[in-house]
Amino acid sequence: MFVVIFRAEINEFDSEYSEMAERMRDLAIDEYGCKKFVAVTEGNTEIAISYWDSEEQIKEWKQNSEHLIAQGKGRSKWYKSYTVEIVEMVRSYGSGT
Repeated sequence: MFVVIFRAEINEFDSEYSEMAERMRDLAIDEYGCKKFVAVTEGNTEIAISYWDSEEQIKEWKQNSEHLIAQGKGRSKWYKSYTVEIVEMVRSYGSGT
């Protein structure tokens, strides 16, 4: 299992952002095999965490034409800065899971 951790410093969010974020989440899950996608915003920081079976799925998702447009708008409009980390999950455990 692979996990993508996206962290961003927010510049400006608008209604287009909300629609695009929902569309990107749906695309990741429905077309690219993302197992789970969670995003939270606190203050001027956004963190999105998504779970995938393979790096290949992540690479394909990154190159989706709609996702490329969203990435461009993120860089030019919505975010001051961002980082993306892709990690391989070694273990997961907890209560109720």
